[in-house]
Amino acid sequence: MLTDAHHRTIDYIRLSVTDRCNLRCTYCMPEHMHFVNSKALLSDEEILFLLQTLAGAGISKVRITGGEPFLRPGLMQLLEKITRIPGIDEIAVTTNGVLTQPYIPALQELGIRHINLSLDTLRADRFLQITRRDKYAAVMDTLQSLLQQQMPVKINVVVMENVNTDELTDFAALTRDHALSVRFIEEMPFNGQGHLFSGINWHYQKILDTISAVYPLEKIADAPHSTSLNYHIPGHKGNIGVIPAYSRTFCGTCNRLRISATGSMKTCLYGNDVLNVKEIMRDPAQQPLLLSAIQSAIHQRFANGFEAEKHHAEKYMESMSVIGG
Repeated sequence: MLTDAHHRTIDYIRLSVTDRCNLRCTYCMPEHMHFVNSKALLSDEEILFLLQTLAGAGISKVRITGGEPFLRPGLMQLLEKITRIPGIDEIAVTTNGVLTQPYIPALQELGIRHINLSLDTLRADRFLQITRRDKYAAVMDTLQSLLQQQMPVKINVVVMENVNTDELTDFAALTRDHALSVRFIEEMPFNGQGHLFSGINWHYQKILDTISAVYPLEKIADAPHSTSLNYHIPGHKGNIGVIPAYSRTFCGTCNRLRISATGSMKTCLYGNDVLNVKEIMRDPAQQPLLLSAIQSAIHQRFANGFEAEKHHAEKYMESMSVIGG
């Protein structure tokens, strides 16, 4: 098993398969992004070798992220191969929904039913303002298809001051008739424009207070290692959650490993890259040492995101689309 010095077992990997995205969300990336050459990305063979290695060491859950993962050519074929890796029990996908709708039946056939849909507004005009792209209708088509196919959907809403805080109760209202989960996420500084972020006023408690002023909230059990605090509105079919992504209240139970589309590994979202698995896999002499290198890096993981932040070299000039979420 992969464990760190704080006796936390790592059994979940968030793996980015591309840095490219068809949106330009203001909280995630600059308007003009420079994407890497495709040869710099992990190949399908490298991804499969990496996941086979990690599955042998106890990784059982894989979340596919981006950028926007459906921009990667051959993604469905790659997912099908991942489903055949012994030890991988759950595969999830985080998507912005622009291209996702046609793939929903194939995802179901593969047994991939855990979909996180990034959606920060229920207004078409505001969607254009946030994403700098006019793709609201396509995203809503994806949401409707997911609901019609009874796929377990989590909507991820990044809460931004002076942008979408007036829609919190509108999102909460979605849970009345739909068995979905709406998760409100504290804004983080990884927007590729670090100087534009100076802290957070809309922390998780303020989000909860705003919603509870309209809807009564009942606390429900959080899953092991959950990053969200979860609640139910009586009489509603779905649930809501808040993710203290900037407050970092969940660090003590973190079981995650992040690997970017170019192979950079983070043991904490707020920390530096600690290893490049691509460089190891592309060196025949080093390839047999991949697992031990990963374990060594994990063992040096900081106790929490605040400790990692103190040692962060670039001070949030990264884009979340490059980190991979």
